[in-house]
Amino acid sequence: MKGTAILFQEQNIMYIEDIDQSVFKEIKDQCGCKHCSCSLENKVVDFGAVSPVFWHEDEVDWDYGY
Repeated sequence: MKGTAILFQEQNIMYIEDIDQSVFKEIKDQCGCKHCSCSLENKVVDFGAVSPVFWHEDEVDWDYGY
């Protein structure tokens, strides 16, 4: 199942669209760590400190905000 991950960082909110739920779970398991990282598009991405994270099934309709 694919969806959108919503990551809260110190100064930002990051949206990662069209990712597998398994990648989201990998990020969620690292929640609260100083360096949250995962593999996206065959590259390791370090998001820094992330807490909390949320999952939204499917894509976000940005015209309506959900």
